[in-house]
Amino acid sequence: MTVVPPESHSILAVDMDQDVLGPLLLRIADGDVDAFERLFRRTGARIFALVLRVLADHDLSQDTTQEVSLQVWLTAERFDPSLGSALGWLTTLARRRAIDRVRREQAYRDRQQRYGAGSHVTAHDHVAEAMTATLESEAVTRSLLALSPLQAEAIQLAFFGGLTYLEVAATLGVPLPTVKSRIRDGLKSLRRSLEQDGLFLRPA
Repeated sequence: MTVVPPESHSILAVDMDQDVLGPLLLRIADGDVDAFERLFRRTGARIFALVLRVLADHDLSQDTTQEVSLQVWLTAERFDPSLGSALGWLTTLARRRAIDRVRREQAYRDRQQRYGAGSHVTAHDHVAEAMTATLESEAVTRSLLALSPLQAEAIQLAFFGGLTYLEVAATLGVPLPTVKSRIRDGLKSLRRSLEQDGLFLRPA
């Protein structure tokens, strides 16, 4: 599923009020899909911009922003307002995910260079890090592919296409309650699937 970041939303206009974002994270921890939608609309452009500054690649930043949003959905219960702001927690997740992607890409380039030079030397640590990141990405991909096409399409439009539920309903030509049901069921399926893999349940 290709991520389309909500670039039409002004980053400067994003409401970063801790009184808003903190409670949203707490509601997400309880499985509140509506809170997840509101949080992503408030912070999605900011997260994408942060990731893009680290990766300097639009497509990689799209993929990484998707991974961050799913990690938030799965690990919101780890947010502790007594330890810092909600925005700080979110940007830390995004920065770590972006750095993981940089390391993965660098490890891949290193392996390609060694292979091209005919060297059989293995940088164990780099390969191990790359393999861990690859496994996580594969888990996300498997979980997304496991959704029904209708669920995946609705989630893509709503969270990665920057559309409101009403706009998704109009785009797909289906009633609003149907769109809400597809998104809610799809997100819950993603959570169950990724929790079973256990790859996103590490401390932040």
